[in-house]
Amino acid sequence: MARHFKEQDIDEFRECFSLYARNGQIRTLDQLTVIMRSLGMSPTISELKKYFKDKGGKMSFPDFLDVMHKHSQVEKIPEEILAAFKGHDPRNTGSIPARDLRHILLQWGERLSHKEVEQIFREANISPNGVVRYHDFCRIVCAPVPDYY
Repeated sequence: MARHFKEQDIDEFRECFSLYARNGQIRTLDQLTVIMRSLGMSPTISELKKYFKDKGGKMSFPDFLDVMHKHSQVEKIPEEILAAFKGHDPRNTGSIPARDLRHILLQWGERLSHKEVEQIFREANISPNGVVRYHDFCRIVCAPVPDYY
């Protein structure tokens, strides 16, 4: 599966894998969960269970690369976020009030703290009483984290 990833990505995957699978194998669902989420993936619990079961309850690094490739083919985070925003935009204006976004982030799903929401608003340059152009917002929050080391 290495042919599906850039060498730099494989190095990052290997480093994370080695950090959490110290004996060279993923042996628990918790290890798989932590590793994949640490690498920016958002698999559901049922997806994680399926991946783990398909690999016989343990994974070597090549098995893990295979799982990462499979999951990268099904996970479309930007599209999912845009679809969620569109559900809050019945007039299809391309924006929602910032107060609605704040409410969603504080009250729904994996709830964020007030401090986390303030940080997101600050980084995305969102005025608390303004509107959020969700295509722009999605591009900001889905951008890869810069690698400064």
